[in-house]
This record gives sequence, structure tokens and C-alpha cells, in this order.
Amino acid sequence: MIDPRTIDVYDTQAADYAAKTDRHNVEDPRLRAFIAACPTGGHVLDLGCGPGMSAAEMARAGLRVTALDASAEMVAMAGRHAGVTARQATFDEITGEAVFDGVWANFSLLHAPRGDFPRHLAAVKRALKPGGALMIGMKLGEGEGRDRLGRYYTYYGEEELLRNLRDAGFTVTDRHRGRGEGLDGSVSDWISVAAHG
Repeated sequence: MIDPRTIDVYDTQAADYAAKTDRHNVEDPRLRAFIAACPTGGHVLDLGCGPGMSAAEMARAGLRVTALDASAEMVAMAGRHAGVTARQATFDEITGEAVFDGVWANFSLLHAPRGDFPRHLAAVKRALKPGGALMIGMKLGEGEGRDRLGRYYTYYGEEELLRNLRDAGFTVTDRHRGRGEGLDGSVSDWISVAAHG
């Protein structure tokens, strides 16, 4: 299920989002670790790619990148980066079996309802080649709700997130916690988990 209000925010504020996140994404050590975990020339999925700066970095590193986002404006921006194949799609459109060497799900699946999360993780697991890399970023907390801009979020505790990943068949290899300011100006705690299928 896609929340129309969330997509509308990303469609109307895509340029602001890019201005806020692009530099960080280029310099993100988690992205470097993800790229290093994928085979040279491998095929990767940027799930919820936003304006596509992370996808562009993956392509520059020699990976073949498919970038998906539910926001038409974000897809248009991502598709302008060399080496990035971008298309509009929802989490429910993750299909295929053993297609990708890695999936980068950086602060995207937090927009899915809690009840849909296990199904989405199962689809990601199926789409990954055996042993493929996953990097997932989520905001820490409890419950579900909207931010100041109206975007819908589902919040997870660390153990709950790790349990969901294990239940989907992933082996967690690393995790990192941080804190940062979002597009709405609020500061949130977050967690990033590296795993393989």
C-alpha cells in the first residue's frame, strides 16, 4: 500500500530533498561498504532511490543500477544520472528471483505499514541472489505516524527490526546507529543494518 500524501510530499519537494541529502549520500561510508560488498559489475537495486545520488555513486563504482521510487519526480531526477536505470514503482512491485547482487533500501521501507513489512522483506530476499548484500536504514522508535510534512512513517526498535530481518532469512553482518535532521526539520534517531541473503 502506498500512501498518497507521502508521495505528494516527495513529488512537490524533490529538489529540496536533493539539496538536503545529496552531499551526505556521496560521502556516506555505509554506501561505500555496500558497494564493496557487491561484486564488480554486479546488478544492484536502489529501492526508494529518491533523487538518485546514491544510485549515481553505485554506477560510478561500476555497478549496474536499477533505481525504483514511487515518486514520479524523484524517478525523473534519478534517471538523469549516468548509468542509472530509474522507473516508478512501489514496494509491491519488487519482483523476480535471484536478480540482484545487492539491494540498497536506505530510509525507504520505513514508509510501508508495519503489517506489509514482512512481505516486502520476503520480496527483497527473493530478488537477491544467494548471499547478496542488503543495506537497510530505518528510523528508530515505536508505532506509526506522520511527520510535520504529512509523510507516513513506521518506526522500529532495533531488536524488532533485527527479528524481522532474521525471519525473512537474512544474516545480519553489521549495524550502525545515528541521529539526523529530516526534510521536515525534526531530528530523529536511526539505525542502518547490513545483511546478506
